[in-house]
Amino acid sequence: MSNKPRLYSFFRWILSPIFKLVFRVEFINPHNLPKEGPYIIASNHISGIDPIIIAIGQKYRQIHFMAKAELFKNKFLEWLFLSIGCFPVDRGKKDIGAVRHFEKVVEDGEVMGIFIEGTRSKTGEFLKPKNGASLIAFDTKSPVVPVCLTKTKKGIICHFGEPLSLEELGFEKGGAREYREASRIIMDKIKLFREQDLS
Repeated sequence: MSNKPRLYSFFRWILSPIFKLVFRVEFINPHNLPKEGPYIIASNHISGIDPIIIAIGQKYRQIHFMAKAELFKNKFLEWLFLSIGCFPVDRGKKDIGAVRHFEKVVEDGEVMGIFIEGTRSKTGEFLKPKNGASLIAFDTKSPVVPVCLTKTKKGIICHFGEPLSLEELGFEKGGAREYREASRIIMDKIKLFREQDLS
C-alpha cells in the first residue's frame, strides 16, 4: 500500500468530518475500492467539491485527480493542487502529456481519478462520456471503479461500484470503437447506481 503525502492526509483528516456534517454525504459500498494495486476511479461530475467527496469516501489510498489547467494559474493554488496529487489538463485539446502522466501514475501502482464526462454537468444530468478513462485503462491494463455522485434532498450520495476488468469492459485489441464501448459500459454502471439510489 502506497504512502500518502502528508498534506493530502492532513486535508482529508480535516475535511472529512466537515463535509459529512455540512454536505450530509452518504457513502455506498466504499469497501469496493481495492486497498492495493493500480486502478482508475471514473465518476460523473456534479460540483467543484466532487474530488474531495470521493477522496473522503476511501481511507487507504491517495487519488491523483485530473484538474483543469485554469485552476493552476494562481501560484498558491498551483502549489496546493500539485501537493495533493492533482495534475493540470488542457481540456481544449488532446493533452498527450497529461495522458502520459496519468498512465505513469497507474503503472506505478497508484490510483487515478477522472471525471468521465470531461466537464461538470451544470444540471446534474449525465453528459456523454469521454474516452480518457477507457484509453488509460487499456494502455495500463488496469481495472476501472465506476462512481456515481447524486444530489438529493437529504444531501449527496457517493456510490462506489465494483472494479471492472478489461474483459468486463469489452476490450480485445483496443482502438477507438472499443474505447467508446468501454466508456459506455462505465457510464451505464454510473446511471444504474443513480437509479438505485433514487428509488
